[in-house]
Amino acid sequence: MYVQSKDLMVANLVVIDPLPSNGRRLVREPALRVEPHRRRHHGNNGTIDRQGASWWSSTSQVSLLNTDVINPDSCSQVRIEDCYVVSGDDYVAIKSGWDEYGIAVGMPSEHIVVRRLTYVSPTSTVIALGSEMSGGIRDVRAEDITAIRTESAVRIKTAVGRGAYVRDVYARRMRLDGMKRVFWMTGDYKSHPDDGYDKTAVPVVENISYQDVVATGVWKEAARMQGIQGAPFKGICMANVTAEMTKERKVSWNCADVEGVSAGVTPAPCAPLQGTHAGSCPFPTDTLAVDQIAVQQCSYSITIPATTSVAADCRTAA
Repeated sequence: MYVQSKDLMVANLVVIDPLPSNGRRLVREPALRVEPHRRRHHGNNGTIDRQGASWWSSTSQVSLLNTDVINPDSCSQVRIEDCYVVSGDDYVAIKSGWDEYGIAVGMPSEHIVVRRLTYVSPTSTVIALGSEMSGGIRDVRAEDITAIRTESAVRIKTAVGRGAYVRDVYARRMRLDGMKRVFWMTGDYKSHPDDGYDKTAVPVVENISYQDVVATGVWKEAARMQGIQGAPFKGICMANVTAEMTKERKVSWNCADVEGVSAGVTPAPCAPLQGTHAGSCPFPTDTLAVDQIAVQQCSYSITIPATTSVAADCRTAA
C-alpha cells in the first residue's frame, strides 16, 4: 500500500493511554506522531500540523519529550521529503522492533529516502536509526538536510540485546548550525522492554557514509562515536566534512570501538577514522521503487471530539 497525505488538518488531540508496544511512554500533551508500521508508505510534499494548520510545516513545543515526528517501523520503500519541523524529539526515527520481539518478527526497515528537510530540536536528532532496530535497518538515503539548533544530524542507537544490523546508511549535503555535535553513534543504549532479551544478541553496524557536511556553531564536540567492545562499528566513511567549533577544545572527537576512513575532514577525526581514503564516500545511484510512484492528492479537515476516534487516509494504486 502506498499512502500520501496532503493538507491533513487534525484538531483537539487528546491524552492517550500508554501504547502496548512501549508501556513506558505516555503522551501527556497533544503531540504529532506518524507511525507507519509494517507497510510501504509514500509521503510527498505533505504535512500534518498538530496545531490544526495546513501547510508544509509542523511545529510543537521543543520542551515536549517523546514527540518523535515520523517513525517508519519495519517499513520498506518510504519517501519523506520537503518538510520543515520543530519538535522536542527525533524527526525521522527509523525502527524495526525491540530486542527479542523484533528479532522474532525479523522485518527490517529498508529502502528509505529522506530529502530536503529542515529541522529544529535542541534535544534531539534529524534522523535517528534505532534504538529499536532488532529486525534490522538498511539502505537509508538522506540528502539536502538542514538542521538548526539541533542535537545532531544523524544518530545511530543500539545495544547488546538488540541483535540484527544497521548497515548501508548514506547521508550527504547537510548544512547544520548551532549543533551540539555533528555525528553520534551509541552502542550502549541501555533501554530494554524487559529482562528477557538475549544478552548474546550483538548488533552489527557497518557501511555508514557521510559526505559534504558543513556545520557551524558546534558547541559540544564534532562527534561522539561509541561502538561495542568486541564488535566495533565498521566501514565508516567521511569526506568533505567541516565542523566549526564555537571554541577550541582539547578533544573534539570522542571515539571508541569504531573503524573507518576519512578525507577532507576538519577538525581531524579520531585515530580509528583516519584510514586513508581518496575521493568521495559511496552514495547509491540506483532508483528505488518508491521514487517511481505517482500518487494522487487528497485533502481532509477533521475535528475530533474527545470521545471519538477517527482515522482517515488517501490511497492510490502503485
